[in-house]
Amino acid sequence: MIPKLHYISQGNSPKEHLENIQQACTAGIELVQLGLAISSEKKFLKFAQEAREITSQFQTRLILKSKYKIAKEIKADGVFLEKTDSCPNIVRKHSYSWQIIGGAANTLQDCEYFLEKEVDYIELGPFRLINCADISNSILGLNGFTAIAETLNTETPIIGFGGITTEDVKDILEIGISGLAVADEITRNFNVIRTYNQLLNASVIDEQRHSFK
Repeated sequence: MIPKLHYISQGNSPKEHLENIQQACTAGIELVQLGLAISSEKKFLKFAQEAREITSQFQTRLILKSKYKIAKEIKADGVFLEKTDSCPNIVRKHSYSWQIIGGAANTLQDCEYFLEKEVDYIELGPFRLINCADISNSILGLNGFTAIAETLNTETPIIGFGGITTEDVKDILEIGISGLAVADEITRNFNVIRTYNQLLNASVIDEQRHSFK
């Protein structure tokens, strides 16, 4: 089962990433996506190992972006792929059976591609414009999320990302998005993790309540 809240780590240096991951884990995050971008495989491996040590202490899941071989080496919980990365089918052959694979999507076609490859979850976005956003990707907003979620009608978890705040949670969940991946707001205040978890758990309780009617 994929946690409903993901923290995409941030920091001006690898050390800051690790410090922020430590704080997020302490505050109760269940899944961390390592947002660290280092071209050197050797250096990335070093910091990924340190991130794995931190998350293991808290039994928090750790997801690496693209680098599935390193994910296997450090026994991370999975890998997150862009459409331009290796095919999920190839990645799965080089992963442990228990490791999860996620895919980054910006369009309906992206989602269909990853669903065809049977990924474990899809991260859809960006929801709104953010400073580090790839300008080649369309800003989806609530209308874009709604159109894609309704068309797909899939049981594969869809995780929304991109400038999302606690004020967006209710509306996003109501259209069928499973959970959220958050960077900025969590990095600014790790205590907000509790607020997110309360909002996400409230949605689960509402679903259960409606199912018993």
